[in-house]
Amino acid sequence: MTVHGHTVELAQVERTAGARPKITAFRKVDTDGANPDALVALRRQYRLDRRRVTTLLPPGAYQIQLVEAPNVPEAELKTAIRWKLKDVLDYPPEQATVDVLPLPMGHVPAGRPRQLFAVSARNDQVSARMRVFEAARVPLVCIDVPELAQRNVAALFEEAGRSLALLAFNEYGGILTITAGGELLLARSLDVPLSQLEVQGDGAAGLFERVGLELQRSLDHFDRQFGGLQVGRLLLAPFRGMQALQRFLADNLYLPVEVLDLAGVLDFDRITELATPEAQGRSLQLLGAALRDAA
Repeated sequence: MTVHGHTVELAQVERTAGARPKITAFRKVDTDGANPDALVALRRQYRLDRRRVTTLLPPGAYQIQLVEAPNVPEAELKTAIRWKLKDVLDYPPEQATVDVLPLPMGHVPAGRPRQLFAVSARNDQVSARMRVFEAARVPLVCIDVPELAQRNVAALFEEAGRSLALLAFNEYGGILTITAGGELLLARSLDVPLSQLEVQGDGAAGLFERVGLELQRSLDHFDRQFGGLQVGRLLLAPFRGMQALQRFLADNLYLPVEVLDLAGVLDFDRITELATPEAQGRSLQLLGAALRDAA
């Protein structure tokens, strides 16, 4: 589930062995600010008190970065990371909620220090999100971030022995992830909101160049860090007018650029809200969060 401003969105996924994950429910509710009331109604309709529920923090409410793991016992790791982040946080580290995601050692070249993704957010923002769900008596299993939700979608498209780049845009900007074996290896934010890409016009060339340059830098960085692991392709989440950006990237990057086709890996035949590729692209991270719930 996501709660952004006056909008609550819900997606439910069920998994069956040998079949595509099935989207069994999908709702978007405009709340006029009454988020707990909307959550109560959704809890009753979809029996959320019997479900595994994940919510996503919006971009701007958290930071995610790759850091070298400190040499401390596992029980002290989060505390050590909190103080390691003190120079990049714009608030006191003791006011931060921190979680860590170790980089899988099988993908790290020999001799490199152990690294991990550190996710940090202000305590008060995390607490405020929890209170909204507590007020509606919707039990949360996890408060996640879009990069990890996007990883869950990417895992459905991965090929053995290769990593996969996935680029998706929303109203906040772009998120690039590179994954392999269902694990997140790289995450980058692009300061290019979807609204600018959809309008295009005279400024399209400049936008495309900004996206292409950031992608090339990120791919070069990935190659330096994981030189033995080839990026097989870049998937571009669909949006209105995406064909122009796809052509530009295909002409300027060294790897294939394809449009993400969620219909090939998810079963949402009865979900009319996901009938178009553009709708699927807009909901990519919500669906990724639901995939975690169904794991």
